[in-house]
Amino acid sequence: MTQVRPLPTEEDLQAIREGVRAACAPFGDDYWLARDDDGEFPREFHRAMADGGWLGITMPEQFGGSGLGVTEAMTMMSEVAACGGGFAAASTIHINLFGPHPIVVEGTLEQKARWVPRLVSGEDQCCFGFTEPDAGLNTTRIKTFAEKVPGGYVVHGQKVWTSTAQVANKIMLLTRTTKFEDCARPTDGITIFYTDLDRSKIDVRLINKMGRKAVDSNAIFIDGLFIPDEDRIGEEGKGFGYILHSLNPERILIGAEAIGIGRDALRRGVNYAKERVVF
Repeated sequence: MTQVRPLPTEEDLQAIREGVRAACAPFGDDYWLARDDDGEFPREFHRAMADGGWLGITMPEQFGGSGLGVTEAMTMMSEVAACGGGFAAASTIHINLFGPHPIVVEGTLEQKARWVPRLVSGEDQCCFGFTEPDAGLNTTRIKTFAEKVPGGYVVHGQKVWTSTAQVANKIMLLTRTTKFEDCARPTDGITIFYTDLDRSKIDVRLINKMGRKAVDSNAIFIDGLFIPDEDRIGEEGKGFGYILHSLNPERILIGAEAIGIGRDALRRGVNYAKERVVF
């Protein structure tokens, strides 16, 4: 029988808010302004959040995480976004919370033991290879293809708007293993992998953009990437359902982060109004 985890109390959530504020406090406006200026990934902030255990808030306790849910993660990310770093701060750690969740839900015990502790500790950084230039938000029409070969798969294809690919050493990659036209349903034939970002087979090209400069966005081109069988998550062809364990809670986190930025903007506006001398 599945045990239902009790909802967090207001005291629980307040403890999260206070803990996150303390972790973010050393990284003030000067730090985030510098990262926006030089475009360097906020490694010191990422390390501080890992050392505080925040990267593992949604990961199983068995593998070093806190085993908490969407409400706690939402509370955490709203505070991160309100700390002054805005979406740069939030995007630095956002993917770690529910991006790898297909591993937690569908991964084998061996896969969880191999991958999750390194995500919790910050040793591994993962990027998300989902969106494609010709598919956009219509995920069923992706064309990146993983061909079955002895011992694994060989992948060819292209992804776009892949955040943190400049600094990541792992990639969660969504592919087709059956062509769209050969599937009974549009969502069939999609397979998900978590594997090494092998830069000899993956060309990562930075996309220049306005805003959030410290967290890179990229187009990636995959040419002959070999992925071993043991890096496939769940069953072949069932990946579309698995990614919903990432995408659905991530939408909630984005909303919470936007509210956090709004709170920070209001705080700054109030402080300015109190200090301003008119004429």
